[in-house]
Amino acid sequence: MKRSPRVCVVGSINMDMVTTTDKVPEQGETVLGESFTTYPGGKGANQAIAAARLGADVVMVGAVGEDAFGKSLKERFRNEGADNEAIIAVPHESTGVASIIVSDGDNRIIVAPGANKYVTPDLIQEKQDIILSSDIILMQFEIPMETIEFTVNLAYEHQIPVVINPAPFADISETVAEKAAFLTPNNLELSEMKQSIDTSLIKGKIIETRGEHGVVFTLSDGEEKKVPSFKAEVKDTTGAGDTFNGAFVTEYAKEKNIEKAILFANAAASLAVEKRGAQEGMPARAAVVQRMQEADR
Repeated sequence: MKRSPRVCVVGSINMDMVTTTDKVPEQGETVLGESFTTYPGGKGANQAIAAARLGADVVMVGAVGEDAFGKSLKERFRNEGADNEAIIAVPHESTGVASIIVSDGDNRIIVAPGANKYVTPDLIQEKQDIILSSDIILMQFEIPMETIEFTVNLAYEHQIPVVINPAPFADISETVAEKAAFLTPNNLELSEMKQSIDTSLIKGKIIETRGEHGVVFTLSDGEEKKVPSFKAEVKDTTGAGDTFNGAFVTEYAKEKNIEKAILFANAAASLAVEKRGAQEGMPARAAVVQRMQEADR
């Protein structure tokens, strides 16, 4: 029996504070919202939970504060079957928080990093044995860029593929982009990326997500391929990209087939948007397989 793929996620851990409203306030304006809820979040945590639910053997490398949010979020990983031993608790620092406004099925997000600032190269060195025992590494841009660069270089030396989800977007060096196995920007992030690096140097590595319009990726010979999305009853897009990334690395580490992994990730993302909350809607593997089977009929 083939073992589960080992996925290491190096990234952010937040508590999402979600307000839903019919109207997003203008500058200086106050409006009444419909509801308020807290959800476990952070792009790193979201992607780790998505991968765990889809069958990966997941370890999360990150940081929380020594507060109530931090304790509950660390316990969340254990409850989801993900390894939380590489998550540190930082004294006298708050856990990261994301304030999210959801309106008309879309979202606006403000992130206060808190303890996520302590996901440093020193932490990567400390947890090096755990990281290097993985089949694939997944990172995002809610931790310091120097940590992204250090981890990419470390993984490259040991021939472990790294997938970078460049969100929220920040300038990335061509060296990091070239050493990564794949980058998964959405269309806006790709537009910004093209202003900071020559993306023609990394053909075959960019997987562009376009929401309901599916995914576009380019083969190393320059051929562009499109992978369609799946129909969904959209309620909240908050966790769609994170679900896609967690699903993609899980399936790619398992099968080593880019197109199949993207198709699987699209199906997973289509299920995620049908429920509110980034992690709440992340599907189990059986549900993704069922959606793919139904689409083939």
